[in-house]
Amino acid sequence: MNTHDMALISEEKQPVIRQSIGLMVLGFIGTGLIYCVLQTNIAQLIFPFQANGSVIQQQSKAVGSLLVAQNFHNPRYFQARPSAINYDPMAMGGSNLAISNPDLLKHISERRQQFAKFNDADLQSVPLDMLTASGSGIDPEISPESAALQISRVAKQRHIAIDEIQKLVNAYTYDKQFGFLGIPRVNVLQLNLALDALQHNHS
Repeated sequence: MNTHDMALISEEKQPVIRQSIGLMVLGFIGTGLIYCVLQTNIAQLIFPFQANGSVIQQQSKAVGSLLVAQNFHNPRYFQARPSAINYDPMAMGGSNLAISNPDLLKHISERRQQFAKFNDADLQSVPLDMLTASGSGIDPEISPESAALQISRVAKQRHIAIDEIQKLVNAYTYDKQFGFLGIPRVNVLQLNLALDALQHNHS
């Protein structure tokens, strides 16, 4: 191949290269910039609460997100699911322990003992969600069964009638999404904030 032929091939490639670069730039602007800006602004307009992390504010101060569990040690509060990452949203993840792993079985046994003792409940009545950590480690919800077993303890600690606590639990128990997705669940942060408000009204 002589120099003339190589020059012709080079000239033929130039339009293809320019087109490729042009498509790349358009793709970056269209999908990497314009789409993201539109998506963000539309979400802020239609779902501002959810778009900003479902953060709950009290007296202009963020007290938590409906999407992130917190570790409620105080017996006056309902407790969230166990967490393998200490409820740290920056380290989301589970324990990754297989069902056959002795460490997992040990954790389950310890959690069963702790929950039953803390709530004066029967060992065999402890729900599964209070025995195992969630896949994310920050699951903000528990089962209605788990909440029900904590009612007596919370009522006793706060000197509030069990029926009133039960009404709160019912108010913050959500059915399956769209009627068929998932299972009924209780948002622990919402419930505990409502609990504080109820306590304030009683004082």
